[in-house]
Amino acid sequence: MTYWLVANPKAGDGQRGREFWLEELANVGITSPECCDLQEQSWKTQVKSDDIVMVAGGDGSVNAGASLCLECNATLAVLPSGTANDFARNLALPDEPAAVCELVRQGVTQLVDVAEFGGGIFLNVAHIGLGTLPARESQGSAKKLLGRFSYGVELLRRVNAKRGFHAKIQCDQAFVRGHWLSIAVSSGAFFGGGNEIPQATADDGLLDVIAVKPRPFLQLLFTFFLVQFSGKTPKRTSTIVHLKGRRCDILTSSVKTITVDGDVAGKTPLHAVCRKHCLRVIGSSVVSTGEADSGRPGLR
Repeated sequence: MTYWLVANPKAGDGQRGREFWLEELANVGITSPECCDLQEQSWKTQVKSDDIVMVAGGDGSVNAGASLCLECNATLAVLPSGTANDFARNLALPDEPAAVCELVRQGVTQLVDVAEFGGGIFLNVAHIGLGTLPARESQGSAKKLLGRFSYGVELLRRVNAKRGFHAKIQCDQAFVRGHWLSIAVSSGAFFGGGNEIPQATADDGLLDVIAVKPRPFLQLLFTFFLVQFSGKTPKRTSTIVHLKGRRCDILTSSVKTITVDGDVAGKTPLHAVCRKHCLRVIGSSVVSTGEADSGRPGLR
């Protein structure tokens, strides 16, 4: 078995780069891993099915690492180093780097879902509409200064300037059409730096589609907090539509930008399919959001 270390030096605040993780890994006995770059191709053909590909970066880097692991049937290990780290939240990875490295050493794994679309895969979310703005515009110094909150700040800054778009959404047997401010298709349970998808998990074989209608700012804000604090989508709402299904097709009346896992990925239409339990990842559990027996989000 070979450990491969891929570190994105531009991820997050730049404090958790290659040297940082080499030291942490050495402390738990993982010494001299093969260090490489996702932009290079030569090493990728050497990855075997029993190898562990460790990715130190944000969700975009993790996405690229996951694509490689799917091709080679290798195991993905996330070393959280980005701004949002939403995929790491799905696995309830510890905040302490030493504890993350210990999980890698132990080799504890889970099987999670991946969403496939025409241009590749996504682990967290594909966005159309207002939700694409953080990936397109929250860059540079603002992103470094505000961290994961830059996503929310950018949305709040621009919400009143967006009038929405017309789209049809087909999700298995469910079909809706309307005027939308944003549409998010999620494979996991988190997006935008820790915002929860109600009653979702990264291993249920289903996509969650959250479509938000254009509404006054205060109504949007109220609905957002209602969903976050209750842990579920209201059954009757004039603001949000929540659908679940193995497949999702979104057709927009005009061409719209699509972002996946924080990066621009193409244009509409979007056709996504959930591949259940196809990715092996390092982690002790998979998070399930929503109301557990204790009334809090639980682990499965």
